Amino acid sequence: MLRRSRRTLQVAAATAVLVTAATACNAAAKNDASSGSAKSSGKSFTLVTPDAVGQNEFLKLAVTGVKAAAEQHDGSQKVYESTDTASQQQNVQAAVEAKPDVIVLVGFEFADLVAQQAKAHPKQQFLMIDACTTKTYKNVSCAVFREHEGVYLAGAEAGLLSRSGKVGAVDVLDTPQFRRYSDPFAAGAKKVAAKTQTSTRFVGGQSPFDDSARAKEQADSLLSKGYDQLMAAAAAGNYGVFEAAKAKGAFAYGVDVNQCPSAPGTVVDNVIKRTDVAVEKGIDTVLGGKAGTTVSYGLKEGGISLTGLEAGVGSSKCVIADHKDVLKKVEALRDQIVAGKLKVDDPAAS
Repeated sequence: MLRRSRRTLQVAAATAVLVTAATACNAAAKNDASSGSAKSSGKSFTLVTPDAVGQNEFLKLAVTGVKAAAEQHDGSQKVYESTDTASQQQNVQAAVEAKPDVIVLVGFEFADLVAQQAKAHPKQQFLMIDACTTKTYKNVSCAVFREHEGVYLAGAEAGLLSRSGKVGAVDVLDTPQFRRYSDPFAAGAKKVAAKTQTSTRFVGGQSPFDDSARAKEQADSLLSKGYDQLMAAAAAGNYGVFEAAKAKGAFAYGVDVNQCPSAPGTVVDNVIKRTDVAVEKGIDTVLGGKAGTTVSYGLKEGGISLTGLEAGVGSSKCVIADHKDVLKKVEALRDQIVAGKLKVDDPAAS
């Protein structure tokens, strides 16, 4: 979800730009141009992003994953960074024309484009991350995430840390898919503190992914009623939620990447979506002859985690780093989920 928070969700007027990134000094571009390269016999992978990578940690992890895959398979990699709808189309076309072993695309923005290209180029393998085509294709593989498992653990942290016994969430839209970021938060809190009161507010409106003001208003409505732990699942609006929580001395939880540095002392933890794991393992799945399948990544596969459960939590600027006792209890819940002893209900399950 956070990836959308770094999008304007508007079509930019600028000319489409194709940016090619490589492991070092444009190494991937050199490998592509030189048939005499030492790695020319290896596999080739192209990653197409929906936005410029820049400081977008979600997309930076995807770049890390494709680089790792290239190293593992003694091959080469390229990254085509898009800036708008037009460049997304141009980059996908350019990637197809280059004929790499696997084209990796991050995001729902590419669903229709991949469907068109997969049908027109049945020998080209595609790997979609955090999305999938509506129709199944033998040459389209998909990697999706079980976000609700991580949200449940964040909810458990909230339940253990709440002083008021009131835990809430500010979500983008009232749909089953987006309730993955709020319903499990409430369930996790009640798991560790049965009497916890829970409530969710939805941003909605004409620009639900980009409306920090509306997100802040929804957060304020919860805070005014004594809610002191808020799941921020409002995309770009997360920063509005953090601002509201900080002003009231309350706490919030981020999504997809470590958002603690944006509001130190306010953001407790984050539900991390490991796109690097999905990219690297997804490529292995395709090359392993299991193309055309959809693989779900959760706590067990390492595709979903919490900043508090990752290495380096001490320097993460997350509040949870000061609550090792809470982390131990959350680790126990994680282990139960991984072992299949504890099932987290998925609001988006049909």
